[in-house]
Amino acid sequence: MSKNIILTHQEIEHKITRIAYQIFETFVDEKEVVLAGITQNGFVFAQKIAAELKRISPLEVVLCEVHINKVHPEQPITTSVNKEQYVHKGLILIDDVLNSGTTLIYTVRHFLEVPLKKFKTAVLVDRNHKKYPVKADFKGISLSTSLLEHVQVVFDDNQQNYAYLS
Repeated sequence: MSKNIILTHQEIEHKITRIAYQIFETFVDEKEVVLAGITQNGFVFAQKIAAELKRISPLEVVLCEVHINKVHPEQPITTSVNKEQYVHKGLILIDDVLNSGTTLIYTVRHFLEVPLKKFKTAVLVDRNHKKYPVKADFKGISLSTSLLEHVQVVFDDNQQNYAYLS
């Protein structure tokens, strides 16, 4: 199966910067914001956005890794920070690819167990094949693909990040 590059390293860097500015504009009246990245690539993406937010804004950024079983999302979800750290705060739930919306909707449900000041979502790639009524407030790129196609984001240790469609 062939790989069609849909985002190059440079394009991903531009998307990260743009999303960071959008988050800053949305949360400009806040002192602190929580970036909750879904484990693995979502958390790596959240770390990159956090670094950019720290560079461009005075916002204090709290990074939170969200652990969810993507095969069985109904199982308990855990986070790397205590719930008290995001109560009455602005929170952005971050993942690399929004496919059916299953992972995002179950994770949203988890975060709604505590009162939040503002809740937004961010993804690098939005596939437009949603099974649940969930949307990305901040997105790098939207793709209309077939259900048989697969989008993969690669965050390389050598800083050669890319996304491809196969």
